[in-house]
Amino acid sequence: MAHFAKLTEDNVVLAIEVVADADTTNPNTNLEDESTGIAYLQGIHGWAHWKKCSRNTYGGKYYNTDNTLATDQSKAFRLNYPGIGWVYNSTIDGFTPQKPQGLNSWVLNETTGEWKPPIERPTLEIYGETEIDLYLSWDEANVRWTATDKQTPQNSYRWDVDSSSWIII
Repeated sequence: MAHFAKLTEDNVVLAIEVVADADTTNPNTNLEDESTGIAYLQGIHGWAHWKKCSRNTYGGKYYNTDNTLATDQSKAFRLNYPGIGWVYNSTIDGFTPQKPQGLNSWVLNETTGEWKPPIERPTLEIYGETEIDLYLSWDEANVRWTATDKQTPQNSYRWDVDSSSWIII
């Protein structure tokens, strides 16, 4: 089975269509090919804009059906298996989610097709010598990570990139 994304003229994903291998096989080469699948879908639906996608590709990597990373990464195709509303980006030949609304500082990782904050999400949950359990959130206005202590919600912190530590605010 092959999967194809039905796209708007602006390359936004409208639907995903599953097509039998026989309907994507080029009769001249006896090999599966995208243009044969697109021609098949255009004949059935009368819709012009389609792109093949890989059901098992996420973040630029191909996964086995049991969700383990495949040793053969040659099957990784178009960065991500798209969802409705995702975008086909022809510059990187891959599918990406829409840019998160209101997060203008976030940038597209062209290797994974994922939107990332300009500052890596902290994994450290220590303030001074004390381990804390945090709710993290992105503060777009100040372009930084902030956190609230789960046990003591009145304690708020901001991530300091220079010292790689949480500072109470």
